Amino acid sequence: MLTLPVDAVPDITNNQVQIVTVSPTLAPQEVEQLITIPVETSMSNIMNVTEIRSVSRFGLSLVTVVFKESVPTLEARQLINEQIQTVAGEIPSELGTPEMMPITTGLGEIYQYVLKVDKAHKDEYDAMELRTIQDWIVRRQLSGIPGIVEINSFGGYLKQYEIAIDPDVLTAMRLTIGDVFEALSRNNQNTGGSYIEKKGRAYYIRSEGMLSSLKDIERIVVANRNGMPVHVSDIGRVGFGSPKRFGAMTMDGEGECVGGIAMMLKGANANVVTAELQQRIDKVQKMLPEGVSIEPYLNRSELVNRNISTVIYNLVEGAVIVFLVLMLFLGNVRASVIVASVIPLAMLFGFILMRLFGVSANLMSLGAIDFGIVVDGSIVIIEGILAHIYSRRLSGRSLSPEEMNSEVEAGAGKVVRSSAFAVLIILIVFFPLLTLSGIEGKYFTPMAKTLVFCIIGALLLSVTYVPMMASLFLPRHIDPRPTLADRFFGWLNGVYSRSLRLSMRHTWATIGGSFALLAGALLMFSRLGAEFIPTLDEGDFAMQMTLPAGSSLTRSIEVSEEAERILKEKFPEIRHVVAKIGTAEVPTDPMSVEDADVMIVMKPFKEWTSAGSRAEMVEKMKAALEEVEGAEFNFSQPIQLRFNELMTGAKADIAIKLYGEDMDELYSKAKEAAALIGKVPGAADVIVEQAVGLPQLVVHYDRTKIARYGVDIEELNAIIRTAYAGETAGVVFENERRFDLVVRLDHELVKDLDLNALTVRTCDGMQIPVSEVASIDLVSGPLQINRDSAKRRIVVGVNVRDADIQKVVDNISHTLEENIKLKPGYYFEYGGQFENLQNAISTLMVVIPIALMLILLLLFFAFKSVTYSLVVFSTVPLSLIGGIAALWVRGLPFSISAGVGFIALFGVAVLNGILIINHLNAIRSEGTYRRSTDRVILSGCSHILRPVFLTGLVASLGFVPMAVAQSAGAEVQRPLATVVIGGLIVSTVLTLIVIPAFYRIVNAFPARLRSMRRRGILPRWMAIMVIAIIPAATTMAQPRSVSLQEAVDMAIERSPRMKMADTEIRRANAMRGEAWDGGSTSVSYAWGQLNGELKGDNELSVEQSLGSLLTPYYKNALARTMAATGEAHRDIVSRELTAEVRRAWHDYLAALALCRLWQGEDATAERLRSISALRLEQGDINKLEYAMINTMAAEQHTQLTKAQDELALAARRFAWVCRSERPIVPADTVQGLLPIPVKGSSAQAYGRYFDLMAKQKADMVRIEKSRFFPELSLGYTRQKISPMSGLSSWMVGVSFPLIFFPQKSRVKQARLEALSAQYEAEENHWQLSQKVEELKAQAASKAKRLAYYDNAALREADELQQNAIALYKESETSMTELIQSLNTARDIRRQYIEAVHDYNVTAIELELYSE
Repeated sequence: MLTLPVDAVPDITNNQVQIVTVSPTLAPQEVEQLITIPVETSMSNIMNVTEIRSVSRFGLSLVTVVFKESVPTLEARQLINEQIQTVAGEIPSELGTPEMMPITTGLGEIYQYVLKVDKAHKDEYDAMELRTIQDWIVRRQLSGIPGIVEINSFGGYLKQYEIAIDPDVLTAMRLTIGDVFEALSRNNQNTGGSYIEKKGRAYYIRSEGMLSSLKDIERIVVANRNGMPVHVSDIGRVGFGSPKRFGAMTMDGEGECVGGIAMMLKGANANVVTAELQQRIDKVQKMLPEGVSIEPYLNRSELVNRNISTVIYNLVEGAVIVFLVLMLFLGNVRASVIVASVIPLAMLFGFILMRLFGVSANLMSLGAIDFGIVVDGSIVIIEGILAHIYSRRLSGRSLSPEEMNSEVEAGAGKVVRSSAFAVLIILIVFFPLLTLSGIEGKYFTPMAKTLVFCIIGALLLSVTYVPMMASLFLPRHIDPRPTLADRFFGWLNGVYSRSLRLSMRHTWATIGGSFALLAGALLMFSRLGAEFIPTLDEGDFAMQMTLPAGSSLTRSIEVSEEAERILKEKFPEIRHVVAKIGTAEVPTDPMSVEDADVMIVMKPFKEWTSAGSRAEMVEKMKAALEEVEGAEFNFSQPIQLRFNELMTGAKADIAIKLYGEDMDELYSKAKEAAALIGKVPGAADVIVEQAVGLPQLVVHYDRTKIARYGVDIEELNAIIRTAYAGETAGVVFENERRFDLVVRLDHELVKDLDLNALTVRTCDGMQIPVSEVASIDLVSGPLQINRDSAKRRIVVGVNVRDADIQKVVDNISHTLEENIKLKPGYYFEYGGQFENLQNAISTLMVVIPIALMLILLLLFFAFKSVTYSLVVFSTVPLSLIGGIAALWVRGLPFSISAGVGFIALFGVAVLNGILIINHLNAIRSEGTYRRSTDRVILSGCSHILRPVFLTGLVASLGFVPMAVAQSAGAEVQRPLATVVIGGLIVSTVLTLIVIPAFYRIVNAFPARLRSMRRRGILPRWMAIMVIAIIPAATTMAQPRSVSLQEAVDMAIERSPRMKMADTEIRRANAMRGEAWDGGSTSVSYAWGQLNGELKGDNELSVEQSLGSLLTPYYKNALARTMAATGEAHRDIVSRELTAEVRRAWHDYLAALALCRLWQGEDATAERLRSISALRLEQGDINKLEYAMINTMAAEQHTQLTKAQDELALAARRFAWVCRSERPIVPADTVQGLLPIPVKGSSAQAYGRYFDLMAKQKADMVRIEKSRFFPELSLGYTRQKISPMSGLSSWMVGVSFPLIFFPQKSRVKQARLEALSAQYEAEENHWQLSQKVEELKAQAASKAKRLAYYDNAALREADELQQNAIALYKESETSMTELIQSLNTARDIRRQYIEAVHDYNVTAIELELYSE
């Protein structure tokens, strides 16, 4: 768990690459025409692109290319880079160069901070100095952290060395801006002069002509006038300046600030990266100048920790609830502990697989784990064990360990099939979720994987760990006294039995009422509404501030400061308010200076006093901000805002896109639509995208005058661009830092666009004002141009509040269609979260039917009955009732989270149905006499009530913490938990009532048909057919195809010979217990007159023989040899069983090949019979020849029937060899040749067995020899001889055979037996090698025979048959010759099939005896 990637939510950002081109001097129209459209056109040629959208703003082009999810990120960027290299040549270099943005996503902005200056040093650092610290200290130190792809600077002033020219002085000196540029370029460069050698040393020559200070710039000479140099300082002011800003940053209403945003690499671990970043920041803090510090205001790890804490609390609470329920209702503390111990083990199994498959731990992947579902299989197993052990049969007994093992095995064996199939069905229903793609796939695939991993672990534990622990730890004394749980279930059984009898008396009413409830629930569902995914509470707010088009950056800063002050003063819950105005240095979010993203960082919810909910807080904030004039505010959340922007290009829940050509027409219709949308219930924060209203001063050139004066437009553009925007004339280095050297007019002197202040040199060397060849107009142009799929569009953003998104979109669509008339070529589309919802619903419409079909298929495999499969499957639609009702009661709309809850609900509902049907069928099959269906139901359902009740109760209660949680992230889990809880409660009740009703109808149907037949209601033939069909539908079993390996495994697993071999091994191992045998202990007691004078003496003696010390050692050696012999014998049995299966396999294939041969011959004979009949009519043949053809056809058909019987016999023999209880056939249908072992040496298994048999006799010799060794004995005697008492003595004895002839004879016999065994082993080795050589020779001979058939005979047989039939059709051959030719061709093919079979049999035997 500690090494898992951790994040708040799954990263749902689509696979996109952003291309940015910065061109500070171009208006939106020129950006679109000169940059955006060429880039879009180039990108449209790339394969696997699903969407291309773009934004063209003043000085910025952003093109977003979205790829299919299957395209790797680096490959997509490589394709984009190749196209950028191509399109860069189409865009003039002075307009900018397209560049790719960092590899990041909607979760990329993981750490946001500002540079704070304490009060003591407030006057020492201005915004420019702070920006320089950010760019050259903080940013450089934070770059290079693993997982950080970019440190994006925001706010402040970018430092430049500025030459602010006085236009009047410039005119008076008869100079142009071009002269200034040329002078700066000539006086700002270094060079080298190689080196010189002097006195054996080399001196390298280097000139230092680079500018390094403001004084150096001031002293540069621009020109000479009247013998006097004109310095740069004479024509303008030299100092520090900054470029025109398109963004700023303010904080807490205290003015501008400088900050940064750490952007995480796509796919990195947020917690690890944030921790590394924090450690680096702690180091950077020490490098900063005195008084400056880094203060984070938004840290992703806080949200991650809150969400993961929510998940952990829910999991722990769920586990505790499950444990308490198990203790209460299982009635056995140890059994409850065993089941509860499955929870951490299954979670550990799940975490291991999550790590292996790269699944991160987040709210979605861990939030849907229900320990109730996880332990359902274990509950069924442990309940089956308890029901078997604690029955009346064993009441009051104390079981031995061996008895406990066998009873646990028997109890678990009764329910393991039902449990396994039920858990498999729960697994199956989650598999379709793994096929989801897009946003819903990224949300729910991790959840499905995690659940599948945990359930697989729980399934393995339930069939292995749980029975083992039950055998070891359950009490062996069977206490007959009822527990509290027994008394509760006794009462519940009484209630249930009465309800069950009532439903059985009104079977059809019960079923009809259930489906009536289903119909009502579906009607209720149609009125629930829908949303994509419930909004995740991130804890903080993100507010979008929008000013009227054309507002200046200064005005935006003033408004943001005012809004920040209001929020900070009126809401003590706010920790920080940070506004990011316009565009950052890396423009991943291309906002204009009229827009701002305001991050409202909140304190924990428990500290809130102004509002009791997030919605109330938003309304109060909006009311407080109403006093801010000229601004609109739209509330969202940080991650949600970023996701919406990246995914759909709109920062709203619903993005209403209006497509067209003319921007003015688009904006007009969008404003009209916004007015109508604002009246729709549930629609809030309706904002029209700022698209027009940008004031533009347009310079118009008089081309006639331009031609007259001999100037060109390029020069005029350069003069205007340099004068107001500034033009870079070089760089100035401050050690490692580098700053641009920029030339522009002095802002204080040219606050307006005054063309009279600018001069241009004509072709005659004269200087004229630019106003002589140009004029100025004030127009309103587009603020930004958005394009989507190569079409212009404008977006109306709508957030949904207190309503479901589907209803709001439907109402908006209806309103717009009725009230807005669009020109041809203009149309609306709906995007944002609504688009995601539509895609998700369409995916679920495919996924859920697949899940249902898989459930039905697995049910058929479980029951081998269509009828019972449909009976259990009926619980699926009935489980919808409770889920829909629970959503309606809690006022929750249908969402994708709820949809996943329904999928999980289907699996658990089917589990209970399987348990009931399997138990009822087991009771029906018990005993000698067949019971009535009603008695089966009444007796079976009372027994199955406890496991069904427990599985449903535990699974539903495990979701209770998620359903009632109010902490961070609970919004996403709440619909899922609500659906499962409500669905399981209703489904469990209905399953216990409806399934028995269906079972009664299904089993009573044949009897009713016979009754109707007796009363004449139904024709006899129809009744017989229906009665015959119904059992066939429930019990029919077709032969199953198996692979060769499956057949071998089946034969080995079920073979009695294999079991006997295993038993021999166990018996040999058990012999070690008798290795040491000291005989019986002798105890004697004597009394009377022993050695004394009186008769009161007594004596107690104890004596024990210790036996020989060598014999036990050799007996143990013999036991080991016998165990090894058993293992070798088991290997031989395994090889022989494998050979038998393979022989039966190839017998079947040979019979199948012969059957096909005779089928072909039969078809050929029928075709010839038709030809002969036609020739008989034409008089070409006589009746005798026609009779010959008929006889041949009849014989062929007889042979075909015989071959079919042989095939059936071969199939039965194959099933018998495999020990299969049902018909099976080989999966292969083509007869092929088996390979011959390359080495062909004797199999080691046989040789090892022969040698071990001889070794057993040798071990017996050592045992007999050991009996010569002395045997030890030990004794103790205690006496009382009057008048003395307490007399004791010890005795140690040694015994050995003095008469050793009998033992010597036994040793000699053992030696002779060992020698005989050795001779026998050598003989067996020799015979085995001879057998192998003989088989190799046979295989070689048969291979030559096959080569003859492959190379010549088969081809000749085909030609012979084809030619004979062709000649017969042309009447060029006789009937006798035809039949003879056909028989010859057929015999060749038959002999080939037999030759292949003989060869394969030889190969099988050779493989058996060699390797």
